[in-house]
Amino acid sequence: MTNKPTPNPSQGGRASSMKHKVYLGLGTNLGDKVQNLKDAISRISDAVGRILRQSSFIETEPWGFESSNRFLNAVILCETDKTPREVLLLTQQIERDMGRKKSLTAHRSPLTVREYADRPIDIDILLYDNLTVDEPDLKIPHPLMCQRDFVMIPLEEVRGKKSDV
Repeated sequence: MTNKPTPNPSQGGRASSMKHKVYLGLGTNLGDKVQNLKDAISRISDAVGRILRQSSFIETEPWGFESSNRFLNAVILCETDKTPREVLLLTQQIERDMGRKKSLTAHRSPLTVREYADRPIDIDILLYDNLTVDEPDLKIPHPLMCQRDFVMIPLEEVRGKKSDV
C-alpha cells in the first residue's frame, strides 16, 4: 500500500474529495442588508459548499473608513472540497456578481493595504481548517480579524454552537 501525496490546499491543487471547514466573514452596508446577507449565504452554499453553521446578523459601525451607512455582519461555517485559492476566487466572483466595486480610497494598516468603502457585500476567509497561508492576496487566518468585534463576536457564536443549521 502506498501513500499518495496530498495536494497543497493553499495552492491551486485539488484537495480531492476531502472536506474542509472554512469560516467566512460577511458584511454589507448598502441596499437591503438582510437580503444581501441571505443572498450571499445562498450563493456560497451553491458555489463553495454546505453551510454548517451561521451566526446571528449584527449591526455595526463602519471600520477603517467613515460612512453614514451602518453594516450588517455575520459569520458562517462552510464545509467545502475547494482549496483556499478556489474559495477566494469563488467568493470574489460572488462579490462582483452582487455589485461589489473597487473603491478609490485605500486604507493602510501595518498588516495590509486594503480598500474600504460602502459595499453591497464583502466576504472574507477567516479560517480554513488549521491552515496558515501567507500569500500577497491570500492570508489565513485573516490578519485583522482579532481587531474586529464585528468578526470575533459572530465567529465565537458560530464556534460555540453545537448543532448544525
